[in-house]
Amino acid sequence: MIDRLNPRSRRDRYGSRINRDHSPLLAYSIPWLTILFGSLLPLIPIASAIPLVPPTGLLFLVAWRLVRPGLLPMWAGFPLGLFDDLFSGQPFGSAIFLWSVVMLAIEGVETRFPWRSFYQDWLVATLLVGAYLVFAAIFSGADIELSVAIVLIPQYVLSILVFPLVARIVARLDRFRLWRVRSVR
Repeated sequence: MIDRLNPRSRRDRYGSRINRDHSPLLAYSIPWLTILFGSLLPLIPIASAIPLVPPTGLLFLVAWRLVRPGLLPMWAGFPLGLFDDLFSGQPFGSAIFLWSVVMLAIEGVETRFPWRSFYQDWLVATLLVGAYLVFAAIFSGADIELSVAIVLIPQYVLSILVFPLVARIVARLDRFRLWRVRSVR
């Protein structure tokens, strides 16, 4: 029998989901923190003669922008690129410029192709990461010749292969980000 004075007794199977709201702390901080963490991942020491570690900060930025198009503002490339410049060893300003250009390029693709699929997102990420690696090498002062291009190929291939995993992690983090907490009203 339902007790009319006790509001908890009237809850049905879905009643626990009513009157819940997203956590603003989780909703706004998780994308930024994962991109910043991705920028710090290449600091893990790996002994290699050639660059192998993909630009994980950029991969997370591209994944967040493609999975949740309106989540990051257009100017997000500037502060996130600034943080990446501080820890990547690249000349100061290269990631600021390149990440801002990446954000503009993704915005252009989204306005041109409003429908998307995973394969299109993977192609966009492939092209953007390839252009990023080439222009980052140019900004670092390296002479672009055949040997430099050959050295960048393993890092580029690994970046292409890792992007679906990064997109899956971002999708899981997006579900966690939108986790509902009970509002107190």
